[in-house]
Amino acid sequence: MLKKTVSLAVMSAFAFGLAACDVEKKQEGKVDLPKYEVEKKQAGNVQLPEYDVKTPDVAVNKEQRTVEVPTIKKEERTVTVPDVDVKPAQEK
Repeated sequence: MLKKTVSLAVMSAFAFGLAACDVEKKQEGKVDLPKYEVEKKQAGNVQLPEYDVKTPDVAVNKEQRTVEVPTIKKEERTVTVPDVDVKPAQEK
């Protein structure tokens, strides 16, 4: 059950990550899990599947275009702002 769940999770991750790629499976995967009793009877052996992945070519270029850009106008006004006077503890 756990093996099946892990396999589905890994395959889902590959499907999302490689959606724009051409993937060709080259070899089947195989996992021999170690068998335990009181002591280890068999060593584990893991063989991961091989994939030939061809990713798409992506070119990022720059080009000049004229677009409308909002501007901000500045003006001077007289406004009332708070004035805080602080006397250090030594001057009290």
